Amino acid sequence: MQFENSLSFAQQLDKQDSLAKFRNEFHLLQKDGKPAVYLCGNSLGLQPKNVRAAIDQELKDWADLGVEGHFDGKNPWMYYHHFLTEKAAKIVGAKPSEVVIMNNLTANLHLMMVSFYRPTKTRYKIMMEVSAFPSDQYAMETQARFHGFNPEDAIIELKPREGEYTLRTEDIIATINANKEELAIVMMGGVNYYTGQAFDMKTITKAAHAVGAIVGFDCAHAAGNLQLQLHDWDVDFAVWCTYKYLNSGPGGTSGVFVHERHGNNPDLVRFAGWWGHDEKERFQMKKGFKPMEGAAGWQLSNAQIFPMAIHKASLELFDEAGIENLRAKSEKLTGYLEFILNEVNGGLSGVEGKHFTIITPKTPAERGCQLSIIVKENGKKLFDYLNENGIMPDWREPDVIRMSPVPMYNSFEDVYRIGEALKQYFNH
Repeated sequence: MQFENSLSFAQQLDKQDSLAKFRNEFHLLQKDGKPAVYLCGNSLGLQPKNVRAAIDQELKDWADLGVEGHFDGKNPWMYYHHFLTEKAAKIVGAKPSEVVIMNNLTANLHLMMVSFYRPTKTRYKIMMEVSAFPSDQYAMETQARFHGFNPEDAIIELKPREGEYTLRTEDIIATINANKEELAIVMMGGVNYYTGQAFDMKTITKAAHAVGAIVGFDCAHAAGNLQLQLHDWDVDFAVWCTYKYLNSGPGGTSGVFVHERHGNNPDLVRFAGWWGHDEKERFQMKKGFKPMEGAAGWQLSNAQIFPMAIHKASLELFDEAGIENLRAKSEKLTGYLEFILNEVNGGLSGVEGKHFTIITPKTPAERGCQLSIIVKENGKKLFDYLNENGIMPDWREPDVIRMSPVPMYNSFEDVYRIGEALKQYFNH
């Protein structure tokens, strides 16, 4: 559509927005007594208002029932993960049996690597994007060492071409094919945390499978942001956190996807725990692990009831809004942000910009809601100025400001205000 850089235009878009009501379902932040523009949903989502009642219910059952809350509570703790799987599966494009909510992200990533990184002397290499989120880098380094390999040799890092910031899909495919005899696993982010680039997971998965490699994705920046189809894309496994776009609290619980062809294979090697054992026999307390079918068979310990209660409350909002509707709004909202940024940047984009470079891809299919910019001079000073003036992006070393207008609670007027603050900074 044809955008305009005016308050009236932004307000008109908000009036036409069928999802605008969800903004009122969140606790919005204030800065010096005035509404702030929160752009850090890619780091920590805002708190849904229905969270307090969700936690209070579990506190009440604990107070009133003690251990019997596992069976007699309003939401019996024994089966708590079941209350989350169907709605979570919709968000990542999976069958409910392929999804389980448990643990934290990096713990789940290591559990998946136990099952899916089974290197041999000749096929042992791990492929990932350069500058992946540090926890993924550390996990892959230590997995390589655990199996007796030198990470410098075992890990293939995908790097952008000279002078570019993001990866080309054809280069990813070429690297897969060039290493087809040695490649054991492709383990990438669904969306790169730094650049905001969304990878073509379907094409990457198909190419890796063609050379006999396993494929997994860290969807921390993709779940609740993109419209994923993990089952149809034939991804082997995926993990994600719930505290970013899924608004489920700091340090919140994590999600796991295991494709049904693996989840229904009880002989697949894994680290086992009590809660992954067949729940019909769990309290017989016998030795001999018998995994539940599907992703639930990777559970270790009792459900994290309070983090899961927060996630359950947030999932209810996602289920009502619909991930396909949120994605449609996100494309328009981020498109408007790109338009506003280019207006401030001298009407130009990319390396020709007057004040900064947008390093996130221009094509909506290649990004989520995040736009990352590199300021030509003293980006940290601009970041501090924006925060002081009620605009809250986030800063990532060494030089990137990330802005993520989230469709669940950000407005088009928020985006207009970003432009006004930037104009004041560059023109003062």
